Amino acid sequence: MAYVGSHPYEGGLSHGQESLSQDKNSLAGKILRLTVDGTAPADNPIPGSLVYSYGHRNPQGLAWDARGKLYASEHGPSGNPGGHNELNAIEPGGNYGWPEIIGDARKPGMIPPVYHTGQSTLAPSGIAFDRSGGLLAAGLQGSKLIRYDVTRGTAETVLDGLGRLRDVAVIGDEAYLLTNNTDGRGNPGPEDDRLVRIRLNR
Repeated sequence: MAYVGSHPYEGGLSHGQESLSQDKNSLAGKILRLTVDGTAPADNPIPGSLVYSYGHRNPQGLAWDARGKLYASEHGPSGNPGGHNELNAIEPGGNYGWPEIIGDARKPGMIPPVYHTGQSTLAPSGIAFDRSGGLLAAGLQGSKLIRYDVTRGTAETVLDGLGRLRDVAVIGDEAYLLTNNTDGRGNPGPEDDRLVRIRLNR
C-alpha cells in the first residue's frame, strides 16, 4: 500500500529557494508517494524517489475521484500578483510549473491547473468529492466552500459566512466542515472553532 502526501516549497525554506520546486532531487514543492515503511514504491514515476509530482508551490488538499484520479488544491503566490489559487489534476511524474508559470500561462512540459482563481484569493485547503463527482474545496482566506464541476470546468460558491474553512469531508449527501477562525488569522466568534454539517443539494 502506498500513501500520498505533499511538501510545500516553503517547508522550512526561504522564499528565495522557489527553484527547488523544479529540482526533482529535492522534496520541496512536491507531492510525495511512499509505502507504510517510508520507502519509495517500485512503481513511482522516478525510480527510487518519493516524488510523485513536482513544480508545486504549496499543495494543501488531496482527493481522489470515483475513478481513482488524484486532484490537489494549491495556494498561489503572495504579493503581486496574488491569488491564482489552483485545483490540479495530478499525473504521475507531472510538472505543475511553479515558479515558472501560474494561472493561464503555458510552458512546454508543464501542466496548467484545471481551475484557478485569477487575482482573487480562496486559499483552498481541504478538498473532497461529492456523490455526483463535484470537487468541494474549503477556503481559508476566501472564507467559503466552492464546488468545482470537473466536467464543465466551472466553480460555484456552496457556502460562505462561517469564516475560514480548513477542511471538508463528504459522507453520503452531507458535507462536514472544520472552521479555522482561532488560528490567529481569523475573527473568531463565541462558538469557534467548530464542526459544521450541511446538506448537499446534489
